[in-house]
Amino acid sequence: MSDPDFNLLDSQLRVLLGDETDALANVSNFIALLYNAIDDIHWTGIYVLRDNELVLGPFQGKPGCVRISVGSGVCGTAAATLETQRVADVHQFDGHIACDPDSRSELVVPLLTNGELIGVLDIDSASPDRFSAADQAGVERLCESFCEIQGRRSRFI
Repeated sequence: MSDPDFNLLDSQLRVLLGDETDALANVSNFIALLYNAIDDIHWTGIYVLRDNELVLGPFQGKPGCVRISVGSGVCGTAAATLETQRVADVHQFDGHIACDPDSRSELVVPLLTNGELIGVLDIDSASPDRFSAADQAGVERLCESFCEIQGRRSRFI
């Protein structure tokens, strides 16, 4: 397994978003790009912040949890702390929410537009300790690019 070329993915993301202003289309393509480019993952999606709750947005994979309270589980912790959560073994994460019992490791990145939390990106793998520091840095960079581009265009979703 090798880390994806995050420079190439950033270029591809910028082309995918192009001049498109529809937030739903852009989020969907962002998720599809990640899902198909990162090896050994089985779920990738966005949870959108709605009234202090994360609500399921576009995703690839099995059905997911629909609502997660800010502060609960890995996604809610990332939203509450505004810090990426890279979890090697979700079974060791206090308060983990088991939306998919096959998930073993998780990478969750807060999405910020103009300093405001708009949601989180969640990536799950069935393999323990799947995500490296390089994966985290690369995905964070892609999230920053996505939020910067989308933030200039319209409300998130």
